[in-house]
Amino acid sequence: MKPEELSRELRGSRAGFMAQRRGIAALSLAAIGSMGLISLYQLGLIKHLPEPPLPFFDADKVDAAPEAYALFNTPDGVIGLGSYALTLGLAAIGRPDRAERQPWLSLALAAKVGFDTSQAARLTLNQWTKQKAFCFWCLLASAATLFTIPLVVPETKAALGKLLKR
Repeated sequence: MKPEELSRELRGSRAGFMAQRRGIAALSLAAIGSMGLISLYQLGLIKHLPEPPLPFFDADKVDAAPEAYALFNTPDGVIGLGSYALTLGLAAIGRPDRAERQPWLSLALAAKVGFDTSQAARLTLNQWTKQKAFCFWCLLASAATLFTIPLVVPETKAALGKLLKR
């Protein structure tokens, strides 16, 4: 497919699962925004993470905890940015009919959403069990992740159906 055709299809097509893929892209961008703000704090570019003044919220405590820097000696916000960028890329790649033509792309997105969901659940549980506090921005990213699940299911079913017919 020519790049100009792909450009037109990705931006304007209502075919296939484009509405769901756009939803996943939007939710990934919301999570990227949250991870970006957390990364600003974890890298010392800002001194405080603003959040609603509600009980049990303490983003500064959660995002400065040793666990937040344990993986690869890197702030977990930075790792989250890369991870959600990959999810965004998997939502964006391919034609509207990719479940039919390239079902492995659809299945790769489903696997990545499954991984994202498990990580979001693990990290949310960790906030409460280890820090006894929650990070508003982390919860926003976790919520965005959870909302991707129903969006990825229809394309995944179509891709699996295509592979099983071969």
